[in-house]
Amino acid sequence: MGQTSGEGNAVAMIVQTQRVTIPARQELSVAACALLVLLNTLAMTVGLDPLGWLAGAGYGMALWALLAAALRRGGRPALSPADHVTLTRATLVGGVVALVVTGIAGPVLVVLAAVALALDAVDGRVARRTGTASPLGARFDMEVDAFLILVLSAAAAVSLGPWVLAIGLMRYAFVAAGWAMPWLRGPLPPDLARKAVAAAQGIALVVVVADVLTWSWTVAAGALAALGWSFGRDVIRLWRTR
Repeated sequence: MGQTSGEGNAVAMIVQTQRVTIPARQELSVAACALLVLLNTLAMTVGLDPLGWLAGAGYGMALWALLAAALRRGGRPALSPADHVTLTRATLVGGVVALVVTGIAGPVLVVLAAVALALDAVDGRVARRTGTASPLGARFDMEVDAFLILVLSAAAAVSLGPWVLAIGLMRYAFVAAGWAMPWLRGPLPPDLARKAVAAAQGIALVVVVADVLTWSWTVAAGALAALGWSFGRDVIRLWRTR
């Protein structure tokens, strides 16, 4: 039997999509080049020192290697549209890493971090609208968020003290605790409050790093208290359903 007009259009769309699919290796190579351009631009403008440049480049190498390995394990030959947004965020985080290691906490750091945080609201929407949401994409997004928060907390700790590092380290401590107590690795239901608290951490740390408030320590302390409440509530939930 011959194809209907609708079936023919659908097949044509599939073929067209397959033709424009770019292998993940090429996309990661482009992202790596973009990060190098960003690092060199920062070196020529705000003055990255060699250690900061190497820290940013090392972060990029580790990120691309881990992501490429995850894509291979998941049988994913290419990145999804949402992954492209997350990869852009991850590239910006490389610039944030270089600036923090160099010890530069000015407008450029604030802008890079703010854009990376703002794009966090984009990749999820893109995944839902394109029907390309996946566990790998969600994990990629979460890890980029967590590392950005860790780096920003390190930047904030320079002026407020090492206690601010607890904001960035809490999620990693939770994961590490799960190795010793498997019940902490149990599934958690979606929760709007958890998402709101997580988003607030980045905003609070950017405000602190921007140094626009005379009482920045209260912003950081409030963010840490909210994060402790959120993790504590999740631990109780997991304990009850272990």
